[in-house]
Amino acid sequence: MVRLFERIAQRVAHWAGQPAAFSLALSIIVVWGISGPVFGWSDTWQLVINTGTTIITFLMVFLIQNAQNRDASAIQAKLDELIRAMGNARDEFIGIEHLSDNELETIRAALEREFGQGTPHPLPIKRLIRRR
Repeated sequence: MVRLFERIAQRVAHWAGQPAAFSLALSIIVVWGISGPVFGWSDTWQLVINTGTTIITFLMVFLIQNAQNRDASAIQAKLDELIRAMGNARDEFIGIEHLSDNELETIRAALEREFGQGTPHPLPIKRLIRRR
């Protein structure tokens, strides 16, 4: 079931980002707008577009979140591999995405202090990129 959802989510998210999807959505809105006089601008006529767009938006939220989670996981795996492959990199940074917000903020603040961020006269760029 999970794999089926992932395949469907990938395909729909890919398709939704294409110009054809935008064109289809725009066409639906135009047809709906043109049909207004035919239906006498009725409440039902308005309810059709409101309900349709609400349902599509609701479902797209889950598909977009799935795509973002997948992308974030892939990027994190790539970054972890870069850290692992670098001889002088600090391996303890691998997996820090699983820490709490407070722990991440503590690490960020420590790195900024270590490299002179937030001081009136920041250290030269050579100091920031120097290997340890």
